[in-house]
Amino acid sequence: MAKKTEDEAPAGSPAWMATFSDLMNLLLCFFVLLFSMSSTDAGKFEEVAASLAASFSILPSGGSALSSEGVLVNSGASQLNELSTYYNSMGLNAEGETDTEVQDAYEEIQEEGQAESEQMAEEITESLAASNVADQVEVTATSKYVVLNLSGGVLFESGSYAIREDAKTLLKAVSVAIKEYDGNIISIEGHTDNVPMHSAQIEDNMMLSLYRAYSVYRFFVDEYGFSEETMTSSGRGENVPIATNETAEGRALNRRVEIKIYNNINS
Repeated sequence: MAKKTEDEAPAGSPAWMATFSDLMNLLLCFFVLLFSMSSTDAGKFEEVAASLAASFSILPSGGSALSSEGVLVNSGASQLNELSTYYNSMGLNAEGETDTEVQDAYEEIQEEGQAESEQMAEEITESLAASNVADQVEVTATSKYVVLNLSGGVLFESGSYAIREDAKTLLKAVSVAIKEYDGNIISIEGHTDNVPMHSAQIEDNMMLSLYRAYSVYRFFVDEYGFSEETMTSSGRGENVPIATNETAEGRALNRRVEIKIYNNINS
């Protein structure tokens, strides 16, 4: 009688092993990726982020500088006040020391800004002199802007924010002098002395300084067509004195309106 033969097993691994192997490889890759992402060097990440930010000219974000009424509500207009801090922080190496190349570039920008502001100040002064009001406006230049200092006593009656009629001639001359910079950022700041102020309309010095700056702002915009998109107004009250408040002369100097015209580098 013939011996019954057993079925022979097929050669090689079962078919399901190929699918299982692929699945294991995918899981291994997935966990390797998770591990690598969780152990990224923070220092390297920040260096790459800083490099990308510099390449694409990204500055730290800031809020809107203007209210609907044209009042400066955030002193970060175009983030000019943060520019120095930003460049300095970008110029620090791993040891916290200033990078020479970045510092040199920043100083070059400062020098270019100063030169441009001085040229602007010279042209503004010449225009004011042609209008015979140069002696009523103090003009100074910084690396960011030109400052026109106008006496509050000349522009307003005591405790008032309504522009005096005889002061409008002065403001007209100022508007002519700065009109060519209408596309630049122009910031109007009101300042007072430290004598307490309170009336039915004005609560304190901060409000008085704000209203005075806004009155000048509206004069430039309404009478001479300055752009509301680039002109701002703000009140600083008694917080930024330029002279002592212990004397009448010093208090008179502190009662002022400053018009800052930013140069092209900082606009």
